Amino acid sequence: MQNAEVVLSAIRKRGTEGKPLQRVYRQLFNRELYLLAYGRIYRNAGATTPGPDTETVDGMSLERIEKIINLLKFERYAWKPVRRVYIEKKYSIRKRPLGIPGWSDKLVQEVIRLILEAFYEPQCSTRSHGFRPNRGCGTALEEILYKWDGTKWFIEGDIKGCLDPPS
Repeated sequence: MQNAEVVLSAIRKRGTEGKPLQRVYRQLFNRELYLLAYGRIYRNAGATTPGPDTETVDGMSLERIEKIINLLKFERYAWKPVRRVYIEKKYSIRKRPLGIPGWSDKLVQEVIRLILEAFYEPQCSTRSHGFRPNRGCGTALEEILYKWDGTKWFIEGDIKGCLDPPS
């Protein structure tokens, strides 16, 4: 079994060189990627929140990882529907829906995210800041402040729902 960082480095290299991503599904059989994914998500506050079943981070083991891998190998892995809850929106009486997946689904999703991010991240524009590792509003504002000449003002807003009738 190859080390997760070696695998991701090879995938990142393909992305940097503009080569196609190959054998993605086969990478889902690499136990080391699951251990890396587990290390990234087990501390999250939602790790102990049950999804559609009672499965949480508690009781995670190598045997559970091997079971997931075997189900994927034989194309028997079944995604569970998420548990839907509604949470308060800031400054609003409306609530927004939130889907809470089961722990196994979270783990597989994180492995897939690791693989796809390693491949696509090197291909993204350096000027793109949304939903990127080590980037966000702060880095976008720094770029505007220090690199953009001649910009006097910006308008930012979220127009989704602005034309909906009042509730």
